[in-house]
Amino acid sequence: MRTKFSIELMALTDELAHMARLTQEAAERAAAALGGSDLTAAYEVFALEEQVQVEHAKCEDRSVILLALEAPVARDLRHVVTAIQIADDLLDIGTSLSRIADVVVRRYPESVAPQEILDQIDQISSAIVALTGEVVKVIAAHNPPRDRALVTRDGGMDRLRATVSEAAADPGWSHGSAMAIDIAMLMHHFGRCTDHCVRIGQLIRFFHTGIPLYAQVEG
Repeated sequence: MRTKFSIELMALTDELAHMARLTQEAAERAAAALGGSDLTAAYEVFALEEQVQVEHAKCEDRSVILLALEAPVARDLRHVVTAIQIADDLLDIGTSLSRIADVVVRRYPESVAPQEILDQIDQISSAIVALTGEVVKVIAAHNPPRDRALVTRDGGMDRLRATVSEAAADPGWSHGSAMAIDIAMLMHHFGRCTDHCVRIGQLIRFFHTGIPLYAQVEG
C-alpha cells in the first residue's frame, strides 16, 4: 500500500510539472501575441489555458482521492495540501495570461499600446516568461535550496509596471481612455502572474522545510 501511495504522490508531482510547463508555454505565446499583435499566438494562449484547466482537474481529483482514501500525515499530508495550492496558483496564472491575450484579440490588428509603451510591455512579458520558467525548475527539483526564496520578485519589473500604469493614467495621455484601461488591466494581470509565481516558490519551500509562508522573507 505504501508503494502505491508513493507512486500516486509522484504522479501528482508530475501533473504539477506538466501544468507548469503549459503555463510557461502560455507566457511565451502571450509575449509573442503582445509584441507582434499576433492573433494566432493569442488563440494559442486560450488553447493552453484550456489544457491547464484539464490538468488542474486531474491534480484536484488525485489530491482528493489521496486525502480521502490514504489519510496521509506529516510530510505526506504537506505534500498533498501544497500540491492543491500550487495547482490553484498555476490555474490562476493561466487565467491571467488568457486575459492578456483577450486584449490582443480585442485590439487586433492594432497594437495594444503605442511603441514606447509596447517596448516596456515587452520587457515585462519577457520577465514573466522567465518567472514561469523558474517555477518549472523548482517544481521539478528534488532537493531545492532551503535557505532562500526559490522564485524571487524582480523589483525593477514591479517599478516598470507602475511606470507604465502611471503613463496610461497621465492627464496628458493622448491615445484614448479605452487603450489606457487596457494597459492598466495588462499591468494588473502581469502583477497577478508575478504574485502567483512567487507564491509557488514559497509553497515549495514550505513543503521541503515546513517554514510557513508568512515566515519566509521574500527575495
